[in-house]
Amino acid sequence: MAAIALRNLVKRYADDFLAVDDVSLDIADGEFMILVGPSGCGKSTLLRMIVGLEDITSGDVIIGGKRVNDKAPRERNLAMVFQNYALYPHLSVYENIAFPLRLAKLPDATVRQKVEHAAAMLELEEHLHRRPAQLSGGQRQRVAMGRAIVRDADAFLFDEPLSNLDAKLRGQMRTEIARMQRRLGTTTVYVTHDQTEAMTLGDRVAVLRRGVLQQCATPRELYEQPVNLFVAGFIGSPPMNLLPARLQGGRVELPFLSIPRPPGLVGAPEGKLLVAGIRPECFNRAESVDPAARAHGATFRAVLDVTEWLGNQQYGYVPFEAPADLRAQLDSLAADLDYEAREPQLVISLDPAARVAEGETVELWVDTAKLYLFDPQSGENLTRGTVL
Repeated sequence: MAAIALRNLVKRYADDFLAVDDVSLDIADGEFMILVGPSGCGKSTLLRMIVGLEDITSGDVIIGGKRVNDKAPRERNLAMVFQNYALYPHLSVYENIAFPLRLAKLPDATVRQKVEHAAAMLELEEHLHRRPAQLSGGQRQRVAMGRAIVRDADAFLFDEPLSNLDAKLRGQMRTEIARMQRRLGTTTVYVTHDQTEAMTLGDRVAVLRRGVLQQCATPRELYEQPVNLFVAGFIGSPPMNLLPARLQGGRVELPFLSIPRPPGLVGAPEGKLLVAGIRPECFNRAESVDPAARAHGATFRAVLDVTEWLGNQQYGYVPFEAPADLRAQLDSLAADLDYEAREPQLVISLDPAARVAEGETVELWVDTAKLYLFDPQSGENLTRGTVL
């Protein structure tokens, strides 16, 4: 095991495209670090720079206290698990797992011990004689993980390993990977575009946008204290609601209601147009909220344009108007987040037991203590540290 340090890493391609822009990151020995972001944000490129599959334009990669920029991938003692499994179709599961040990010319008894140990950990014992084509997608991914485990590597590197699996199997494999990493305690760097994987697996999560590191923090901190509009919009499902807001007379004017100015708000003069952010789960029907909790929020009336009942969850959608300049800003953000631009609408969480109909006017409650305000130009969170 070893700590990994990235120092001012830059990757610029021959066509002058800047894929990674001055990224610095410290990954502790034994830590599970997630690199997350939308397509094209530079996360896979960064991972390939760590393992040595991508040349470094400038900056340093330090593994176990040693600079490895000039070392070939085989000299870095890292084990990588790819998105497409990268298994040898003509070899059995046993020989696929044993392949790096064969290259190292280890004795057969040592190879057998390591392969059988990895197979037991991943529940592959009964499949050791089979070929990859005879396995399911989840079993193939386990074989790829087994090949990484037997190497006694300083770190594991995963490049979107679950993206080819169906939703149910992804959930199962997330649990397998988390259990394996805890048991082995190996430093792990894991690339994904799926925020569910990021939030459930990582000790810390590094969010990237256009090659720039936006924030690196625990999943809870990313959710509760995003540093900017991009992180706030990326983390959370359904995504955070983003609405136009304006400060007037010591209050924040929103499309549906007016609330007092949050304490500690900085950099927001009177009359300035801001972006308000509030998560769908901060809403509910007023009648479903405990009377003691109502004082911590505000109520307003709105028409539910569309409703979705999912059994254990229910959502309502309320359209609203947004100024043209802010609408353009939010459409640009949606493109960066890989979301489809759409008409502005408020997504609210409702009690799944509540009976609501589309087109119904309802009284809604919102926890105003959990409202964020962002600068629309810089994206900075102006209320960081003042909410929750």
